[in-house]
Amino acid sequence: MKNSDDKRENDIIAGRNPVTEALRSGRSIDCLYIAKGELSGSARVIAALARERHIPIKEVDRRKLDFMTNHAAHQGVAALVSIKEYSSIDSIFSLAESRNEKPFIVILDEIEDPHNLGAIIRTAECAGVHGIIVPKRHSAGLNGIVGKASAGAYEYMPVARVTNISAAIDELKERGCWIYGADMDGQTYCTNDLTGACAVVIGSEGKGLGRLVKEKCDVILSLPMLGKINSLNASVAAGVLIYEFTRQRMNLVAKNGG
Repeated sequence: MKNSDDKRENDIIAGRNPVTEALRSGRSIDCLYIAKGELSGSARVIAALARERHIPIKEVDRRKLDFMTNHAAHQGVAALVSIKEYSSIDSIFSLAESRNEKPFIVILDEIEDPHNLGAIIRTAECAGVHGIIVPKRHSAGLNGIVGKASAGAYEYMPVARVTNISAAIDELKERGCWIYGADMDGQTYCTNDLTGACAVVIGSEGKGLGRLVKEKCDVILSLPMLGKINSLNASVAAGVLIYEFTRQRMNLVAKNGG
């Protein structure tokens, strides 16, 4: 095994037969990669299996596959697999119930940097979050980089992967959660009562919250920006907000009574 985070050999299955069997076995697969020009024969069958399971498919240059697989005999096909099985929204609610706590959930709207995802998982686990929801597309998966960045916290944090974030928000609302979005031009983050059943939505690194997702939020929370830069790294912003929720849920009061 290489030490480089960029290689990710342990997260890659290479070759048409191994990938086919991984798909048929039901193993968690984040993405199927097929070399450009290879969508024929058995590769077409593999792509069809992936579509049945709603797994994203990307056509890439063969040289990229060579790099991803460390020049293994990939036959134009490789799959990025998860280091841990994904959970479900039901499991997240069950965990909250088992702790006799109101659900506290983090929703990540297209966080694509695995280092950010890992850092958020680590913070969420330390802060008592019951689970994280990510989309199937345009999101980092549970790969080795995420595992390392989370310092092992991914082992304890349920991560549910959904087809549509907006639909997931609707489900959480139906189950009694108040939805808070993190974005600019919202209410100051520490002026709201954050003690109830809730979910906080963190937007992507570049675009922030998507329009539809933002519209579904009950409240938009903002962090004060006093410098010349008008935004924080996604994992840093998530950390500040998550711990404000935790502070209130634990009824921790500042020394000056605020």
